[in-house]
Amino acid sequence: MDHLIAIPLDTSPAQRQSLHALQQTFAEVCNAVAGRALAQRCWNRVALHHLVYHEMRERFPDLGSQMVCNAIYSVSRACRLLFQNPQSPFHAPAAGNRPLPQVRFAPSAPVYFDRHTLSLRKGVLSMYTLEGRMKFRVNLNETQEAMFAHEKLKEICLSETGGRYALRFRLGSPNADETPAAKGDAPELPEYLLITENDPVPLVPPPPQAQTGVSP
Repeated sequence: MDHLIAIPLDTSPAQRQSLHALQQTFAEVCNAVAGRALAQRCWNRVALHHLVYHEMRERFPDLGSQMVCNAIYSVSRACRLLFQNPQSPFHAPAAGNRPLPQVRFAPSAPVYFDRHTLSLRKGVLSMYTLEGRMKFRVNLNETQEAMFAHEKLKEICLSETGGRYALRFRLGSPNADETPAAKGDAPELPEYLLITENDPVPLVPPPPQAQTGVSP
């Protein structure tokens, strides 16, 4: 069983502006990745990385390399939720070769981090932004400290509600599935995913170089 720990961030106006800029850029990259993922029906995280990583680094040089990887993860996660889950109304195998609906990430979409872009040590949280590292002092209770000490950190995301930012950490057993979207439960579609069925994305075969060494 996974556990969620939410940590609100006490931000100054300048920090909120910086986090807002990061969130907007991250959503923009996610949309660029999603366009390629849907056109070629590629949402395996590793295969999608091989398909789009270098292109995204060239198109969005302001976003660090690891954050581009996190954007690819975000798209893979969302597409698996929408198109791989048999309970989803957009289950891709059931659609055959029919075009998939257009999917866009709203500017309010969460930003995903990992151990390379966010750290929490001795009550100090350090996180990546477009302007450099931003630090916050956080206070964990004993239960939360025990979770961080003994459970595997699976996911970190930043979200904004009513102008206030918070980080959400998902922790759990090291042997559990790390991708909730892969499970067979009926998915709850996030509000930040904008799905347009009247503007479908046709299937486009990937270029030959993208196919080399990539598993489906």
